[in-house]
Amino acid sequence: MGRTWQTYATLWPLARELGKGKRASQAADPLIKKDQDTVTDIRNKTKESNGDNLDRTSAYLAFFRRHPEVHWALLAHLVSRNAGWSMTDLRGELLPRLLSSKEQHDYFSFLERGNWLIFQDAYPQLLLYEESVKRQTNLFHLLPQFGVSRFMQALWNHFWEKGDSKLLTIGLIVNEQNYLETQMMGDATYRHSVVKTLPFALQEVLRLNLILFPYEAEGRSNAPLRLLGDQVLQFASLVERIELGKRLYSLLYRDTKTREGVEKWAEQKPHSGSRKDFWPHLFHDLRETMPGKPYQKTVRGCALLPGAKRLYSPALRQAWQRVQHEAPKDIDWYEGSKGVMRQLAFAAADTPPVLADAEGVYCQAIEKIELAVLAKGKIFGPM
Repeated sequence: MGRTWQTYATLWPLARELGKGKRASQAADPLIKKDQDTVTDIRNKTKESNGDNLDRTSAYLAFFRRHPEVHWALLAHLVSRNAGWSMTDLRGELLPRLLSSKEQHDYFSFLERGNWLIFQDAYPQLLLYEESVKRQTNLFHLLPQFGVSRFMQALWNHFWEKGDSKLLTIGLIVNEQNYLETQMMGDATYRHSVVKTLPFALQEVLRLNLILFPYEAEGRSNAPLRLLGDQVLQFASLVERIELGKRLYSLLYRDTKTREGVEKWAEQKPHSGSRKDFWPHLFHDLRETMPGKPYQKTVRGCALLPGAKRLYSPALRQAWQRVQHEAPKDIDWYEGSKGVMRQLAFAAADTPPVLADAEGVYCQAIEKIELAVLAKGKIFGPM
């Protein structure tokens, strides 16, 4: 039935703060030198860590190690790993047999831009929190200097006072997906080259958009890693992306042992972008198949068929070069006081059940892609 009225009463001060006015201008008041130095330092560190998916993913985990109370940083690290895997899938064993070179590049640009934008918005928030802890003073009045929505200024102030990790996480999920909606999802270029295309719709049918959290289960040290996860049913839907984030957070933090298993794996296995990172029995970052030969079925039930070679899954920097991005639009997505309770309702609502069997669903997706590749080969010849 959602959160209780007592919880809504707790959220009401946030609603009042959000309803007070518009985001402060970045140049409204001159900063003292110490604050200006902080802003400059955070901008430099953000730029340094926003080079590619590997850099971003590593930066999220490093921050989480220093501040485990900010749950969102671990969630962001894991989701960013999945973005990297999706990028390299475009140059891996199967998808290049189904997508043209232009489609591969369009999808990569879409994934890379989204990954870059979210880091560009979120990482300064994390570093400003870290500086606030270091100086033992609330510095969130500096958030407008980084173009961060006033929605998050209210959430960080609340977190500073109450230490509510869950509400901060949900707030960051709401913020980042609204930010993505404003900065990218409404862009005509992406909508026509990616979001509205048949392959983009097809990936939802094939369940290629699963978000996976690998971990080693107790008593299975020599077995393949287990996979928690869930999927985007309609990536173009803002509400669905927010609900997915909430489901993933619930999945990650519902059980201490499982979360610790996910953390342990993440700590021990640096992100390369290759799916070999979590399932080396099925994937390899070196191509083992002979080029030019017709594709043959390789996988059944999460395992290789007898005599089959592993699926090619390259490391990110083997597959793609770094991208120079245009600066984000200077727009605060937050629509004003009339949207206060609607946005907070996302935070207050209960999280729906998560996907029960991520491993089974993921393996079915691989087999479906294989069938599509084999079918295309019969019609158009070897690929």
